[in-house]
Amino acid sequence: MKLRSVLPICLLLFFFAFPLSPAAAAPSAPLKDVVAALEKGYEGLQDVQADFSQKTTVTSVNREQKGNGEVLLKRPASATAMFRFNYARPKQQIISNGKQVWFYTPDNKQVLVNSVAAMFAGGNSIALSYLTGLGHVSRDFTISFAPEPRDKNGNYQLELIPKKASPVLAKLLITVSGEAVEQLQNSGEVKNVFPVVSSVVLDAGGNRTRIEYSRARVNKGIDNGKFNFKVPAGVEVIKQ
Repeated sequence: MKLRSVLPICLLLFFFAFPLSPAAAAPSAPLKDVVAALEKGYEGLQDVQADFSQKTTVTSVNREQKGNGEVLLKRPASATAMFRFNYARPKQQIISNGKQVWFYTPDNKQVLVNSVAAMFAGGNSIALSYLTGLGHVSRDFTISFAPEPRDKNGNYQLELIPKKASPVLAKLLITVSGEAVEQLQNSGEVKNVFPVVSSVVLDAGGNRTRIEYSRARVNKGIDNGKFNFKVPAGVEVIKQ
């Protein structure tokens, strides 16, 4: 199985991923406050640019696949989210302007083209909702504290189960900033519009994806042109 066969769908779904900490403490905030901090924070997120590294564990072949690069995400007020993943390893790009998605592998001189609507049709629609709508997780997921409600840094760990079954997203574990929750409790507002510290995603096949982010730059006004793709000369276009 080639790396690129698993990475694209994972990257369209799985934001802010780190491993869960082995340490834990009892929650000191009610679940509703933790969820509110997550939703209120994400409501203010317009765009983000960050470095990432990813590790996917493929259960069927007991194999780990790794990648790293840079990600850009923009959430226009009246349109579907746009995203761009520039991989340094393996060399590839995944780009969407909210309507089309391009998977470009320069070593193969190929670009796969698909529509966002087709990619997220049927049971996969929850994936698009997650990518664009962390501000509404309580609408799309059944939420509880994880078996370890807090990590060693005092952040809150949640377990999210989709209300509609999806083969690509069976369970989502999110770690929410303890500071963001405290801000909400003290002032009713969340200044940190990027309150997700980490997440781990499991699909219906038991595959597990983790992505670690660093150098996150939030709401800097990313130009829409970053989310379009011009097919290079000599590259084969495969429409799906």
